[in-house]
Amino acid sequence: MKYIMKVKMASGEDGNKLLKDPLFGKKMQDLLAEVKAEAAYFTTICGHRGAYVIINMDDASQIPAIAEPFFLWLKAEIEFYPVMTPADLGKAGPAIEAANKKWGG
Repeated sequence: MKYIMKVKMASGEDGNKLLKDPLFGKKMQDLLAEVKAEAAYFTTICGHRGAYVIINMDDASQIPAIAEPFFLWLKAEIEFYPVMTPADLGKAGPAIEAANKKWGG
């Protein structure tokens, strides 16, 4: 199942110290490879440095292995959002129809 992982990095001096490391970019690439990120987009989140990372997990037990490096290294706040691809949404058609028949107006 695909998830968007929202990564809000440490702010203030902690965040500045991270970015001053000349190997920051290489370490980030290594971390993203380690967690098998399908994509990563860097931006601001609530005025802080952040990223949205696309992750694929087969089981929720994988969450700690993916999240802990971001907690430990970046002192980040992490949130996971389950998401669907267009193909996933297409497969959901019968369940949506059944819910609509039972609960719709």
